[in-house]
Amino acid sequence: MARIVVIGAGMGAMTAAARLAVAGHRVVVYERGRTYGGALGRVERDGFAFDTGPGLLPLPAVYRDVFVKTGKEPLEQCVELSQVEPAVRHVFADGTTTDLPNASRAGVGEALDAALGDGAGARWAAFMNRARETWDRTRRPLLEEPLYPNWEVLGAREPYPAVPHKRLLRRERRAATLGEIGELELGGDARLAALLEQFALAHGLDPRTTPASAAVLPYMEQTFGTWSVRGGLRALATAVYERCLARRVEFVFGAAVVRIVEKDGRAAGVELADGTTAEADFVVAGVAPTALRTMASGVNIRSEGDVPARSGMPSRLTVLLALSGARPEGTPHRTVLHSADRQDELDRLFGERPGLPASPTVTVLRPDDPALTPDGAHEAVTLTVTVPARLEVSPADVERVIARAEAVVPGLRERLLWHEVRTPTDIAEATGADGGAVPAPALAAAGGALLHPANSTRLPGLFAVGGWAHPGGGLPHAGMSGALVAGLIVEGPEFRGSQ
Repeated sequence: MARIVVIGAGMGAMTAAARLAVAGHRVVVYERGRTYGGALGRVERDGFAFDTGPGLLPLPAVYRDVFVKTGKEPLEQCVELSQVEPAVRHVFADGTTTDLPNASRAGVGEALDAALGDGAGARWAAFMNRARETWDRTRRPLLEEPLYPNWEVLGAREPYPAVPHKRLLRRERRAATLGEIGELELGGDARLAALLEQFALAHGLDPRTTPASAAVLPYMEQTFGTWSVRGGLRALATAVYERCLARRVEFVFGAAVVRIVEKDGRAAGVELADGTTAEADFVVAGVAPTALRTMASGVNIRSEGDVPARSGMPSRLTVLLALSGARPEGTPHRTVLHSADRQDELDRLFGERPGLPASPTVTVLRPDDPALTPDGAHEAVTLTVTVPARLEVSPADVERVIARAEAVVPGLRERLLWHEVRTPTDIAEATGADGGAVPAPALAAAGGALLHPANSTRLPGLFAVGGWAHPGGGLPHAGMSGALVAGLIVEGPEFRGSQ
């Protein structure tokens, strides 16, 4: 039985802790904050409850696997999952609206034809077939296996089978970025392009530079579906935490780790802010890169040839709205209100003049969940906008977001009881990420720029878990990172992922 210290109580860290405890190890989690869940925060006030992180769960199979592997009670016995229907309503800049069904590629095609005109569904379906090939080529190395030692292979090859476009007296052209897929392969329809690019924007990626391999993002959502959790995704964090407790994982809250202890050339424990030391045979760090570098100051955890540290990821602005009046019947759980000026939005997010655009893309969540409101005569609504990291949000910025949401929440101003705001500064305080940045999933191509550092580090006995390590950000990816770290510790460096 090994002694294992886990730094942080985020979702990746807790899934690793539960798996390691089941394998017979003694696991202690040190969390600098007062609660578990990492990005899955919670605001409760006047009978309302809001998630401050993600509001929907893709790929629930990842957490089903966690619960199967760590106990007798399956995931659905611990939380109530519901497939969201429709998956999403899109409101495009020209006012066109379409509801896309959940986990039905045929249904998506029919909905696009009805909203955008005949042929739109066929063009999207052809793109999704190419996205499926990309998924088949990248699923194992990017999600299910530890990062290749020769990770450059993943960065050098573009797995998306782009369609060649011949041009008179010029060389043929193939889409190399997500934005170029919209331009070259989706018939020039600005609405289809906006639909595609939203999958990048939601993860803080610039579609103009994001490699075409990001086609896997819409493929995953439209193939495997999107789910809600009764009581919000915080309920999922609670279920994983309780599973850890059931497996006798020990949690110490309010315990900040300041240093990783090295002895005889390997990780040997951690030093806490109060000066005490916890010895360990292995250390699992579920923290942001800047925090890990500080803790490992003077320790060689990286060397030439490692995946470059990712930087410049955007953050999120979240506005929580407590409304009087019942949620209207037939209201979609999620609505994406697209920007009226996409170029300005991209320049503000990724260019040299950062700020909130005049017409930001806003995701509106209106869950049909009585556990989130004081009674049926009230509604809890969450607005989310991708914004630059370190953005100093002003009251005018918040008002602009609320004003945008009025287009899809009729009577919002008259119904508004109060609102609360979560800014990049709040995210930085909660997660330790520099500027409140939110990590994106790992993607192939682009020279490896969108990969994350491996779960194994250059210091034997020290492992990285969570959104800032392979395979990157997002709830499913966090759970996958926990499985990879547990496999590397239990089976050793020869571990090659689940078969």
